[in-house]
Amino acid sequence: MAGIIEFSGTVLTAPNQEQHGLWAVDGRLTFKQPAVPADVVLDGWVLPGLVDAHCHIGLGPAGDVTESLAEEQAMTDRNAGTLLVRDAGAVHDTRWLQHRRELPRIIRAGRHVARTSRYLRGFAVEVEPDGLVEAVRKQALAGDGWVKLVGDWIDRGAGDLAPSFPAAVVRDAVRAAHDEGARVTAHCFAEDTLDDMLDAGIDCIEHGTGLLPRHLPRFVEQRVPIVPTLINIATFPEIADRAEAKFPRYAAHMRSLWQRRNERILEAYEAGVPIYAGTDAGSVIGHGRIVDEIHALHAAGLPAEAALDAASWAAREWLGADGIAEGASADVVLCAQDPRTSPATLRDLKHIVLRGTQLR
Repeated sequence: MAGIIEFSGTVLTAPNQEQHGLWAVDGRLTFKQPAVPADVVLDGWVLPGLVDAHCHIGLGPAGDVTESLAEEQAMTDRNAGTLLVRDAGAVHDTRWLQHRRELPRIIRAGRHVARTSRYLRGFAVEVEPDGLVEAVRKQALAGDGWVKLVGDWIDRGAGDLAPSFPAAVVRDAVRAAHDEGARVTAHCFAEDTLDDMLDAGIDCIEHGTGLLPRHLPRFVEQRVPIVPTLINIATFPEIADRAEAKFPRYAAHMRSLWQRRNERILEAYEAGVPIYAGTDAGSVIGHGRIVDEIHALHAAGLPAEAALDAASWAAREWLGADGIAEGASADVVLCAQDPRTSPATLRDLKHIVLRGTQLR
C-alpha cells in the first residue's frame, strides 16, 4: 500500500460538485494536505470507484463456478473500474472474496429464491409457495442485507411469462425479509408481476421491462428503484428466437418487452424513479462491462451525467457505501477527461485505486 497518494486533478465529489486537493493517506481519503510529500502523484479526473448494482461473482452459465473462476470474474470487474458490487445471487458462499483486499467490495445477497422448475437450472433455491417465507428468511440471514427473489419466469403450461408465486405469499416473504433486516430485490420481466411486487413492499426491481405508465406513480411514491440491466435485455430477441417453435406467445412477449426497453426506462427516469446501473454479469453476460451499461443507459435517453451517477455517487449512497469524503476508503478511479461530458473516457481509465493501493 502506498503511504500517501496525491490526486492532482479535479475531484468529483458529486455529479455537480468539483473540488481540488485530495490525498489518500494509509488507505483513507483526506482533503487536508499531509505534512510530508506524497509518495505518488496521480493526475486525472477523480470519481468514486464504479458500482455494478446487479452482478453475479461466483456464477456462470451453468450455475456454480470454481473459486479460481470467481476470483477471475472479480478481477475482471475490478480492472474495468468496478470497485463495488451488489451481488444479485450466487450458488456458493462468496464471503471469502470479501477478505481479499485486491478484489472489489461485495455486498452479497445469498442465493436466488425461485419457484420449483421455473428458473435457470442449478441457480436458485427452488421452493413451492408454502416454502417461500422460510426460504427468504434463510437467505436474508445468509446475505449482507439483500435477498434475491425470482418474481416471474416462463410458465410452460401457459406458454408465457407468469408470476412465480401468489401475491399474498410474496407479501409475507417480503415482510419476513424486512423482519430480518434485509431488503428484497426481484427479477421481473412481465407487466403484472410489478403490481404484485409493489403491493408486497418490494425494495428494488431488476430489469423492469414490463413497466407501464400505471406503475410509475407507485414507484415514485414508494421510492422503489429499478436496475434495468440493459445489456442483458439486449439478449431478448435471441431468447425469443430459441423459444419460437415451442412457445410462440412467450417469444412474441419477449420481443415486445425488448422493443420498448429504452422508452420505459426513460419514462421511469423522467418520472423520478431512481435508476441504477447493473450488468447482470455472471450468467450469459461477461464480467467487466459496467461501462457498456452506462453507455446503454445514456443511449436510452438518460443524460450522460445521470447515466454515470447511476453507477457512481447515487449508487453508492443507495447501498450505504462511501463515496469521496473525508476519511472514506480510497476507492477511486481516474479519467483522462471529464466523464460527465465525455463518457468514452471511462473505457480507458488512467488509474484505479482500491483501498489506497494503486492498481493501474
